[in-house]
Amino acid sequence: MGVRQALGSWGEDLAVQHLEGHGYEVLARNWRCRDGELDVVARIGQVLCFVEVKTRSGLAFGEPAEAVTWQKQRNLRLLAGRWLTAYRPTGWSEIRFDVIGVLRTGDGPQVTHLEGAF
Repeated sequence: MGVRQALGSWGEDLAVQHLEGHGYEVLARNWRCRDGELDVVARIGQVLCFVEVKTRSGLAFGEPAEAVTWQKQRNLRLLAGRWLTAYRPTGWSEIRFDVIGVLRTGDGPQVTHLEGAF
């Protein structure tokens, strides 16, 4: 595994820990189809959350969440539809798109959860 992949995997592990620590049930991680990948699908109450995780080792390119461009948002909406078609989960009444930014710092990781980011 390369350095970028290892950093991304570490960030996703922290994001899942954050979600579970705040009462979310993680339904899927790294779900792939021909159109791309969803990092995390989680549920809290009746809210189904599609979570994009962005991990950075510094701020040279801005905050991690700033990397979720409108093109990425459009693709995540498409992927969410594909996931819903494939799994047909029940018991939810709302869909939300969240972004979790993980920043590696000398003082330890900083996790920022933007609920309903787009």
